[in-house]
Amino acid sequence: MDKNPLVYEYSIGKRKPYDYDYGNRQGNQNAGCPFCDVAYLTNIYEKDGDKIWLKNKYPTLQDTDQTILIESRDHQGDISTYTREDNQELMKFGLKCFQKMNNSGRYESVLWYKNFGPKSDGSLTHPHMQIIGLYHKDGYRDIGPDNFKGFEVGQSGSVEMNLSAYPVQGYQEVNILTQDNTNLETWADLIQKGAQYMRSVLSHGVDSYNLFFYPINDGKGTCCKIIPRFYASPYFVGYKISQVDDSDTLKWEAERLKGFVNGGILH
Repeated sequence: MDKNPLVYEYSIGKRKPYDYDYGNRQGNQNAGCPFCDVAYLTNIYEKDGDKIWLKNKYPTLQDTDQTILIESRDHQGDISTYTREDNQELMKFGLKCFQKMNNSGRYESVLWYKNFGPKSDGSLTHPHMQIIGLYHKDGYRDIGPDNFKGFEVGQSGSVEMNLSAYPVQGYQEVNILTQDNTNLETWADLIQKGAQYMRSVLSHGVDSYNLFFYPINDGKGTCCKIIPRFYASPYFVGYKISQVDDSDTLKWEAERLKGFVNGGILH
């Protein structure tokens, strides 16, 4: 059973530009934002308007192929603030890039995720996602179907939203699933609503979250999991034991989320 950690190349990491101060890993905070200087970007794989998919200039993880997806030209942009149409196009573009790597046969697994805010382990404010090919590691080894199940918020066609009963970390994790990678506009709308809920309602608003994207149904569908980032509980840090709120609280939270989301999106 492969329990080897990913190896971080500190000599590369200390050269990275950083907006957030992480103590002895703060890197180069005076370098400016590389994603704003579009004319100087290199190793670009694909572009669609403001959206750019390119090779990561600072590949800090050994035995991986690291890529970046720049979401927007707006340095302060976020999924929660984009127009509905821009967010829909972003999610379609991201899924296309992810599938291109995932279907290439070059990697044992491919990870797609987004950091937002100072507690998310992000380095730059400028909105971006990461798509990373792991050559010899199954990044989904400890993730199972139960992690995508929970208290139903609602459904629309093949798209479902729920509040996780079996979170990866805890406490409240929002799952948005498209079972067959169709109805992507609705899928994207619910991801946006979930991010807005995190930032404005959950725990009176959180300043950090992650998006994680998982292939489901043998790759025919995709789950987006939104995890609010607080300081992790000692049970997770020390023992990898996730925590979840009690059932009554989760049911109440699911109803509150449904009320926040609904505008004819869910049934």
